[in-house]
Amino acid sequence: MATVGYTLMTEQAGPADLVRWAKRAEQSGFELLVSSDHYFPWLDEMGHAPNAWVTLGAVAQATERAELMTYVTCPTMRYHPTVVAQQAATLGLLSGGRFTLGLGAGESLNEHVVGAGWPPANQRQEMLAEAVTIIRELFGGGYVSIEGDYFTVDSAKLWDLPAQPVPIGVAVSGRQSCELFAPLADVMIAVEPEASLGRWWDGASGKAPGRKVGQLPICWGPDKDECVKRAHELFRWFGGGWKVNAELPGTTGFDAASQFVRPEDVAQSIPCGQSVEAVTEAASAFWQAGFTDLALVQIGGTEPEQDRFFQAAPELIAALQESAG
Repeated sequence: MATVGYTLMTEQAGPADLVRWAKRAEQSGFELLVSSDHYFPWLDEMGHAPNAWVTLGAVAQATERAELMTYVTCPTMRYHPTVVAQQAATLGLLSGGRFTLGLGAGESLNEHVVGAGWPPANQRQEMLAEAVTIIRELFGGGYVSIEGDYFTVDSAKLWDLPAQPVPIGVAVSGRQSCELFAPLADVMIAVEPEASLGRWWDGASGKAPGRKVGQLPICWGPDKDECVKRAHELFRWFGGGWKVNAELPGTTGFDAASQFVRPEDVAQSIPCGQSVEAVTEAASAFWQAGFTDLALVQIGGTEPEQDRFFQAAPELIAALQESAG
């Protein structure tokens, strides 16, 4: 059966709210809780960016059953891969083995803050591959020393490891990234419901078809016009696509890049209102593309906006699982 998840959107809520909503999401029937890992929100209107790892540590204690995942962490600039490995192992222990480490090549928006510049896309992919290799080795439990092209590791060792190594997922967007990371990772992560991604991933992995996790933003509420307005205010950046989103260094850039996105444009790409059918129709592209998991994003950072969503969650989850077949 398909897994339906809930997104802890760190860009639109503070840490206390996120922990409370994680608990509510589990109670509502969501089996997977994925968290963004940002230093900046996409737009000033979103207004938040708490530390994802501290928040997930609290979420691990506030929940009991739901799986946890970073969606996604960049282990190459803001964090050294040895630090990411330590954080992931600790969270694996705190969650009782419920954590999957989702990794990606990052966005300038979050990584520029360390003042190291922003490498070209191919170099970012190479850095990520080297980082994943380091993390894998550290999960093995021994001492690790590496002099790589991008990272140096000097006699590192993780002293607290879960009984089973933390699974690793990697975000991909095309054939090159699928073929590079499928042999290194356990889980495919993508935001576009492209069937070709899954085919390329499975073909390069050398294993049986595995887990594939997608994400779908929606704006649930009783007034469709109000939902469209909210989605436009907070998520108009979403239409820029990965290649644009990875390069812009700040919220001002995203505001400028999305200045001509109209509310009706957002409404065409994001289900708004209280139509279960609209959500299942949008999700169908992911199921047809072979995704096994889908994490919903409820757009809106206030308690009433999230509460209405959680009230509808059991019906939405049931409909999504039925539509997945």
